Amino acid sequence: MLTPLGRLDKYAASENVFNRQMVARSLLDTLREVCDDERECVAVLERISRLADDSEPTVRAELMEQVPHIALFCQENRPAIPYAFSKYLLPIVVRYLADQNNQVRKTSQAALLALLEQELIERFDVETKVCPVLVDLTAPDSNDDVKTEAVAIMCKMAPMVGKDITERLILPRFCEMCCDCRMFHVRKVCAANFGDICSVVGQQATEEMLLPRFFQLCSDNVWGVRKACAECFMAVSCATCQEIRRTKLSALFINLISDPSRWVRQAAFQSLGPFISTFANPSSSGQYFKEENKSSEDTSVEDKNSSERTRGADAPEDIEARPTGGDSSVHLEEALADGAETPSQLSAPAESSSPHRSSPEPPPDAAGSEEEQEACACRLASQPEADTGAQDSAPLDQEQYNSFHFWRTPLPEIDLDVELEQGSGSEPSPQGLDVEPEVPAPGPASITMATRKELEEMIENLEPHIDDPDVKAQVDVLAAALRASSLDAGDEASEAARRVPQDELPSCRLDHDASGPLISEETVDSALHSMHNGSDAGPGNGFSPEEERRAKVQDVVPQALLDQYLSMTDPSRAQTVDTEIAKHCAYSLPGVALTLGRQNWHCLRETYETLASDMQWKVRRTLAFSIHELAVILGDQLTAADLVPIFNGFLKDLDEVRIGVLKHLHDFLKLLHIDKRREYLYQLQEFLVTDNSRNWRFRAELAEQLILLLELYSPRDVYDYLRPIALNLCADKVSSVRWISYKLVSEMVRKLHRAAPPTFGADLIQELVESFGRCPRWSGRQAFVFVCQTVIEDDCLPMDQFAVQLMPHLLTLANDRVPNVRVLLAKTLRQTLLEKEHFLTSASCHQEAVEQTIMALQMDRDSDVKYFASTHPASTRISEDALSTASSTY
Repeated sequence: MLTPLGRLDKYAASENVFNRQMVARSLLDTLREVCDDERECVAVLERISRLADDSEPTVRAELMEQVPHIALFCQENRPAIPYAFSKYLLPIVVRYLADQNNQVRKTSQAALLALLEQELIERFDVETKVCPVLVDLTAPDSNDDVKTEAVAIMCKMAPMVGKDITERLILPRFCEMCCDCRMFHVRKVCAANFGDICSVVGQQATEEMLLPRFFQLCSDNVWGVRKACAECFMAVSCATCQEIRRTKLSALFINLISDPSRWVRQAAFQSLGPFISTFANPSSSGQYFKEENKSSEDTSVEDKNSSERTRGADAPEDIEARPTGGDSSVHLEEALADGAETPSQLSAPAESSSPHRSSPEPPPDAAGSEEEQEACACRLASQPEADTGAQDSAPLDQEQYNSFHFWRTPLPEIDLDVELEQGSGSEPSPQGLDVEPEVPAPGPASITMATRKELEEMIENLEPHIDDPDVKAQVDVLAAALRASSLDAGDEASEAARRVPQDELPSCRLDHDASGPLISEETVDSALHSMHNGSDAGPGNGFSPEEERRAKVQDVVPQALLDQYLSMTDPSRAQTVDTEIAKHCAYSLPGVALTLGRQNWHCLRETYETLASDMQWKVRRTLAFSIHELAVILGDQLTAADLVPIFNGFLKDLDEVRIGVLKHLHDFLKLLHIDKRREYLYQLQEFLVTDNSRNWRFRAELAEQLILLLELYSPRDVYDYLRPIALNLCADKVSSVRWISYKLVSEMVRKLHRAAPPTFGADLIQELVESFGRCPRWSGRQAFVFVCQTVIEDDCLPMDQFAVQLMPHLLTLANDRVPNVRVLLAKTLRQTLLEKEHFLTSASCHQEAVEQTIMALQMDRDSDVKYFASTHPASTRISEDALSTASSTY
């Protein structure tokens, strides 16, 4: 008989703790009962304030759990309860943040974050009531636990309150907490949330206020703080400019990779790939395929512009930055048009001081490579005359001429002596420069920019060390490969060049005035193959480990970072850092490849092949799930050369690895050439065989991929290769696989009937009738009805053709001896076929046959058949209850 308020007062004053908990739990229901009366609502809120002073922690915790729900109710009824939350509820939440009981503090923190996330707290209240309290709780004399929790709350609420409030009210105290010398727990919380704060306040505040604190945290004497810094390194990097990222953060990250603590090194290596991805430049990463809608000239111009934008801060305006390899064609044309010569700037890649990949631990001075890179950048920006001291040992012509700076001269033509064809290894005489080669040079041959750039980059990387006799011999070999590629594509010149050992090739001089033809693709492929596989050449012709490392130099990311990333496949890393370090390397490899661009794929090729042959199936599985994305990054030619063999290996791997390529089979095959794509038609049948026959999801995924693959193959290929697989899947033991297979068969019917001539479609329908419509097993006949129902629903076949080719066989199942088949037939005819306009508007013999069949089913001896043949229940449509009428799952 008590009113809601009377009942609230009675139990709130009870000495029984459970009664007071019940009152706190029922506050929302009480508010709903009195919401029509504003005075009673205010009275309830006043009693909530008194209940907040309860001495029992469980009552306070229960009350705090209800506050977000009460606040949402007050917002929805604000006209009746003005300013209820700000006046009565928010002070309770803020006060509980410093409660002595841990449970009460945790619930109040969760409530505050929930209120901020739902935007139930006004901006004014955040500035005047929430932030000042949190700042006070982080004061030096505050309780240690309360201070740590308050810092965590400030970091979590920063993305919710926005940049302005964070910079004015949270950022100053956050910077102070980063330097808290008494409690490492506070510094650890700051380090763990550093990336979130950086992303909120933006680049300027990050570089001016946060980066100095971040450097201190990365060198903290507690390894847990340094580990937290390594984990958030990518987010911090995203909030800085490219110059700071390259010059300062890279060296800082190298220190973390070389940290004495194994846990710090483990976290750093896990963040290495994501950190490298922050150097990506979308306009120059080559993220397009086959270049069908974009010419190479347009692409080169974009690459040049992006390169100049990125390096504009490092070089003066009057000195052009060195272009990337993708700029070769456009600079070549500019040089031919202008004819102007500009002093070349020799920009040798900075030598990384990181150890070889066989070294288990990085040296402590590994960060010194960044200083060398800065010094190299300064030398690049200076005039050539000021750089003579660093290039004393280089020949004079080497300082004045660099064949890979295409803005001054085109690609030179290299004259070969007659002794080259005779296998002579002597140096050509100066008079030999005028001798014409015996084999005439053909017209310009077509070659892709990606393959030509590999040869060019290798020679460019060796040129700064031309004073070394061994390096000079390597340059001569590559120059000979360039010249040999311009000869006739016939067998005489190619075989003669292959017969001459590389160490016997004479050094070739460059004709500065001649413009050589482009290189043939076959010669470049063979030359690159011999350079990447030193075992194919004679002893002493392959690159030494040091030369191979130099060949992997690029200018997109600091070389020290790339060297550390490439070392993640070293077996010693698994012993000294993390047993799953190879998996982290494989996981981030597509991002690293996108950052470097397809022109630098040679830096990652060996690492990718090592990961693809890793003993751990989890590593191979990671690559299998991302190989289609990597194919988009690399383009069709590199995909065919480097990814297709690995893809073929994954097809024969464990099911855990095969499922990765199967889930994206269509995405990968559509990137291949039509001839290469057809080769996989012979291997699709192998997906029906799995290590475990109960792995039905594997077969279901195969059916879904085959639906997508229909568009990639001709009608003959679909009929010859995909049809047997589809019919096999339609008879699978698992109903989920069969359902997807019915969709697959119906899409095949659509494709084959649209082909000209549609003979394959008629043959497929005839096979469906023979294999399923007249199957001795009732499940096969039921599958035939399912296929017909799917064909009707998806309009895979014109209704006039369906009426002639499939419907007569479908109607014969009205006399089937199994009720399940007749039930499904009744549903198909009543709910699907009769809804088609063809059977609603036309009075034909086909419509009459359908009506007679339905009348026969309405008099069936089975009650379910009668029901579905005579009614049209909306809740029993085929798509909803087909599984219940199908056979058992197994």
